[in-house]
Amino acid sequence: MKLSPRDAPGYFARPESGRTGLLIYGADTMRVALRRQEVIAALIGPAGEEEMRLTRLPASDLRKSPAALLDAIKAQGFFPGPRVAFVEDATDTAAPAILNALDDWREGDAQIVVTAGQLKPASKIRKAFENHPNAYATAIYDDPPSRSEIEAELKKSGLSDISGDAMVDLTALARTLDPGDFRQTLTKVALYKLGDDTPLSSEDIAQCAPASTEAELDDVLNIVAEGRTGEIGPVMKRLRAQGVQPVGLCIAATRHFRTLYAAASDPGGPSQGIARVRPPVFGPRRDRMQRQAQGWGAVRLEQALSLLFETDLTLRSAGRSAPDMPLVERTLIRLAMLSRR
Repeated sequence: MKLSPRDAPGYFARPESGRTGLLIYGADTMRVALRRQEVIAALIGPAGEEEMRLTRLPASDLRKSPAALLDAIKAQGFFPGPRVAFVEDATDTAAPAILNALDDWREGDAQIVVTAGQLKPASKIRKAFENHPNAYATAIYDDPPSRSEIEAELKKSGLSDISGDAMVDLTALARTLDPGDFRQTLTKVALYKLGDDTPLSSEDIAQCAPASTEAELDDVLNIVAEGRTGEIGPVMKRLRAQGVQPVGLCIAATRHFRTLYAAASDPGGPSQGIARVRPPVFGPRRDRMQRQAQGWGAVRLEQALSLLFETDLTLRSAGRSAPDMPLVERTLIRLAMLSRR
């Protein structure tokens, strides 16, 4: 039987122990693996693998030993409880062994869980699970987790009091990170809030979110965007000592001002615009960049981007005579002065 994408998350959390099996397939191996881990843990419990109630079978081994899967579902372990026979990375070369196990499965046997990559509708394994009266087949697509799925994950970790802004930030983060990194971020959030009864806030998300690769440049970019020209020199001196390259600094400044321009030019205003930018901006940094976008306005930000593009072209040209870092520093000073107009 087919398990629809809408019903699949609920089934993964509370699978039916009396089913013959479940096929999980999709192009993103990480998403498939996370769902497989979830459903197997729900079937056999946290101690299931330690009690040897989980048998792992690489699909490539089934070509050499077609009876291995059938033996795994029939075998009775020392510990009582539900059992799972897990076939990993299945392709149609393993179809004879999997189809044979589906046909010979009886009540009390281990449940068969199969994972696979993208399967065509004509795939023998996919058709077998979809047409089986007591088994499910479900596709995992590259969609980010929904709000309800994020809330369910946080609830498992003991977090149920979540502010609206924090949920907006988490939803935006889910669209940016790959599934494994996002799951690690949720785990980090849960540990960060351990023993803290206050609602989960945007500031908490900002503390736990993966750091931006331009985090060390934030100081000088905020100084420039806020027109604090007198502070540019000392910060630039520190950046030079840290080995920051002029081209990298110019690229970081361009990204910062592109984000401000996206926020300032949004039809719904800077507050809605800053919430839509990718990668997402969190907590106090989001509020700061929103104020910067409001102060600059779309017209002056267009001028700032033109100046940065011109500087970038000069840095990359073969015939330039001016030193690179002073050239970038002069551009940043001009930008800071532009913000005051």
